[in-house]
Amino acid sequence: MGKSFSESYKEAGVDITAGYKAVELMKEHVAKTMIFGNVPEDIGGFGGLCELNLTGIEKPVLVSGTDGVGTKLKMAFLMDKHDTVGIDCVAMCVNDIICVGAKPLFFLDYIAVGKNYPEKVAQIVSGVAEGCMQSEAALVGGETAEMPGFYPVDEYDLAGFAVGVVDKSKVLKKETVAEGDVVIGLPSSGVHSNGFSLVRKVLDVENEDIKTPLDELGGKSIGETLLTPTKIYVKPMVRLFEEVTVKSVAHITGGGFYENIPRSLPKGYGVKIKRENIKVLPIFELIAKRGNIPERDMFNTFNMGVGMTVIVAKEDVDKTLEVLKANGEDAYVLGEVVKSEEGVEIC
Repeated sequence: MGKSFSESYKEAGVDITAGYKAVELMKEHVAKTMIFGNVPEDIGGFGGLCELNLTGIEKPVLVSGTDGVGTKLKMAFLMDKHDTVGIDCVAMCVNDIICVGAKPLFFLDYIAVGKNYPEKVAQIVSGVAEGCMQSEAALVGGETAEMPGFYPVDEYDLAGFAVGVVDKSKVLKKETVAEGDVVIGLPSSGVHSNGFSLVRKVLDVENEDIKTPLDELGGKSIGETLLTPTKIYVKPMVRLFEEVTVKSVAHITGGGFYENIPRSLPKGYGVKIKRENIKVLPIFELIAKRGNIPERDMFNTFNMGVGMTVIVAKEDVDKTLEVLKANGEDAYVLGEVVKSEEGVEIC
C-alpha cells in the first residue's frame, strides 16, 4: 500500500498536522483581541472580519501600514525566546498609522517558518496578540507558511499589516507646523526594531556572551536588552489627539532623527534640538563605544531613546506633557521648529 498524501508531504518537509495544531494553540491568544471591532471568533476562515464603527466620523479615511521585525529576529533565535517579537511586529505597523492621526482597527500577521513547531508558532502569535491588545486592535487573521529548504528549520520570518481609521478632518497636516512650535519626545524602550544588522555586528552577538547581566545596562544582559519589545504609542497618542491639537508626529525608526523628523515638517522648516535634552539610553552608549561610532551616525541610525516626536504650538506644550504623562509616557521637550533647510540640527 502506498504512502498517504500527508505522509509524502511530510517527507518533503511540510507537516500538515503540525499546521492544524499550531492553529489550535494560537486560538486562545487571538481570541483575546476579538473584543476590539466586534469580530466573530472564527479563526481559520478565508477572510478576517472587523465591524467598522464610524460613530463620530463624518468622512472616514482608512490608513494602512505594513512592516516586519527585520534582523532583530536573530536575537530571538539566539535567546530562544519567541513571545515578544510579535509585539515588535505590531508596533512597527501601528506606530506608523498613528503618525497620520488614525486609530488602529485590525491587524494581520504573516509567519514563514523553515519547520512548523506548533508551540513556537503559538509563542510568536502570543506576542502578536499582546501587541494588538496594547493597540486596541483586533487580530483578524494571518498566515503561517512552512517553507522547508527556504528557511533553516529553526528560523522564521515575521511581518504584519495593520489598518486604522481617522476622520478626514482630523488627518494630521504637517503644513500647519510653524516657526516656534515645540518638539516633544516620547521615550523609546530600547533599540526597537531598526539598526539590528549594525548592532549584531558591533556587539558580535553570535560569538560574545549576551546572557550575563551588565552593570552598564542596569543589570540586564545584552540579549535581554536587545529583545526588549518596541514600545507601542497608540493609547497615549489617541488620548492626546482627543485633548490637544497635534500638528505633526514622527515615528523614529530606521534613519533615526535625521531622516524621520523631517518627514513630519513642511518644506523650508527644520528643528533645533538641544543635545543635553535628549535622554539617551545606556544601550546606545554601549553600541557607540564598542563600535567607535560617531555621534552623528548614531543619531542617523537609531532612535537614541526617543521613539516618537510630537510637534505642538508653544501654548499647548504644558497640556501635551500633562496628557502624555497621565497616560504613562514620561515625555519631555526636545527643541523647537525653526525656518531652515537643514532638517535637524542637534546642538
